[in-house]
Order: sequence, then C-alpha cells, then structure tokens
Amino acid sequence: MREITCDKLSKLNSDDFLIVDIRDENSYSYGHIPGSINIPAEKIPLAEFPRDKQIIVCCRSGLISGEIAEQLTSEGYDAYDLKGGYVEWLKLHISDLAADTALKIEEGLRKKFSKKLFSKFAKAIVEYGLVEAGDKIAVCISGGKDSMLMAKLFQELKRHNKFPFELVFLVMDPGYSRENREIIERNAKLLNIPITVFETDIFENVFNIEKSPCYVCARMRRGHLYSKAKELGCNKIALGHHYDDVIETILMGMLYGAQMQTMMPRVNSANFEGMKLIRPMYLIREADIKAWRDFYNLQFIQCACKFTDTCTAEACKTSNTGSKRKKVKELIARLAKEDPEIEQNIFKSAENVNLSTVISYKDKHGRIHRYSDEEEQ
Repeated sequence: MREITCDKLSKLNSDDFLIVDIRDENSYSYGHIPGSINIPAEKIPLAEFPRDKQIIVCCRSGLISGEIAEQLTSEGYDAYDLKGGYVEWLKLHISDLAADTALKIEEGLRKKFSKKLFSKFAKAIVEYGLVEAGDKIAVCISGGKDSMLMAKLFQELKRHNKFPFELVFLVMDPGYSRENREIIERNAKLLNIPITVFETDIFENVFNIEKSPCYVCARMRRGHLYSKAKELGCNKIALGHHYDDVIETILMGMLYGAQMQTMMPRVNSANFEGMKLIRPMYLIREADIKAWRDFYNLQFIQCACKFTDTCTAEACKTSNTGSKRKKVKELIARLAKEDPEIEQNIFKSAENVNLSTVISYKDKHGRIHRYSDEEEQ
C-alpha cells in the first residue's frame, strides 16, 4: 500500500495533488483539511478523478482509506493513503496554531463575539437561574466545538466575579483511542482550559449492542459524569447543548416520538440527589459557534468514538438518533429559507402551550385527559 504522511503532505505543492475525504458529509462539514473534496466511501466507485494529479485518500484515522487508495491505484490513478487520516492532520494543525490563541479568543468573547456568544450565555444563566452563589459546576467537555466554547464562556463569566462559584472542567474518557484523547488534550492546552480527566470503559461495554448503541452510550456517559462530579463536590453539571439542539429536539419528539417535549435549560437529576443539569448555551445559535470556531481556525473532532471508522452495526448507520436529528436539522433549514421566523417559532412553541386546547397532557402523576366543553375559539 502506498501512503503519504501528513508532515510530507504539508511540504507538497497543492497544485500537484487532490485530497479526497471519504468520511460522511456531516463529519466533513464539521471539520476537514482545507482544499480537500468530500466523496463518501460508498460513492467512490462512481467518481472520476484527474489523471494528472496524485489522489490522496483521507478517512478519519487511516483505518479504511488504504483500501480505497489501493482500489484507485488498480484503476490507474496515482493514489496514496493519507497515513493517520484527518486525526493525524488535526494534531499537526493544533501544534501549528499560535501560542497566544487562548488570549485572542478571550479578548474576542469580550469584543467581536460578545453580542452573539457571551451576552446570550449570560442571558440564559440569568433568565433560567442556572448559576447561583456557592455553586461548584462540572463543565463537561467532550472535545467538540460546543463544549470547548462553553468552557471559555464559563471562564469569562468567572472573570466578571459578580458572585462566588467554582468550576471543574471535566473530561470523561469512555475509551478514546490514543489519538483522539491526545487531540482533546492538545486543544484544551491551546485554549488554556485546565481539564480534569477520568477514565471509564463505556465504549467496550456498548460495542456489541446492536439496538441504539449511541443512545445507550450517551445515557451511560451522563451517569458517569454525574457520579464523578458529585465525587468532586460539584452540585451541577453543565452540558453544551445549544439553541439548534433545542428546536431539533422539539420536532424530533413530535415526528418520531409522538409527544410534545423540549430539552430543558435546567433539570434536577433523577438518580443523583442534590445534583442538577444545566445548559447555559441554550440561547446560542450553532451558526455563531461555527463562526467563532472558523474565525480562530480551530478544529475539533465531531465524534471521538474509536469505533466510528469501522462500526458496521445497522443501528449506527440508519436508525439511530443522530440520523433522525440530521433529517430534522435539514427540514428546519429548508423551512427557514422560506420563512426566517420558523426557528424562533419552534422554540417559542414550547413556551406558549395552551392547555385548554390540548386533548391530554402528562405530569408526574400520570396522564390527564381534557375533553373541554369550552366555547369555540
């Protein structure tokens, strides 16, 4: 198998090669090597490439790109496997970023991104009562753009020092590959986030689960985060869900779950007494998070699951929550093009529920039926 290293790639003339990223479209849009093109692996047999350039095949971590490169070579292309894939390129990219990146980002949260990021972060905290004097909050960091930004926003909130509270920047390692863990640690160091890492074996436990493995994994992660946070003396855990997650959850519940519900900004833990979960990014748009990420040329891993490249479970491919969320995200985007108020209306629908026009609803005591004889509206 012919391969090329990321270090050597950076020294080549970009006019002489074409990088073909064979990950799925969502992973590619989350982060990719500049100048690369995206053709998912299953579409490669139908694609044609220039014969006068080296074709460099890139997957997530170099596990499946070699086979594609060999296939293209057998078809007469000058094809190479990118050793280590996007993950290896990402490690080099993080190392090349300026040492003062964290300081620039902190200044940006006070100036350039104050209105769309920090102000909305602070508004959610006040409006929903998310942070109180005396709190010790475990800021849960997965390594993605949302949780990393949340950590920086919490640091900025702490700098204002309006009332006393403590922070722990908590990273759970559920069984990351060495490369993925290294990227999370490098980004944390780059952004000046003092992380506390603890290890679990969640990935190994869910690997052979065929039905909804990602859902089971998420539930197990939540439990471990609560447990470790409580052990460290925290009374709250903070997750990085944003405005778009909220509106997508509302529609997903209606379309796929036959229920009207939303992702709450603050909830009490059902299994860990005295613990709360908060979502301080509740009012922040994903597009603004991406703008922040791209402005500073930051790169994060979308999913750090070490099985992503090789998972063959049908549940992972077609019927999991991620697939449904993607469909709903695309649906909302199409509707928003026709009416810019669609997204805001979905969000507000969970605040403007009129119980007098609801057939039935549920509370902690069970289902309450309503067959009203009120006058016609």
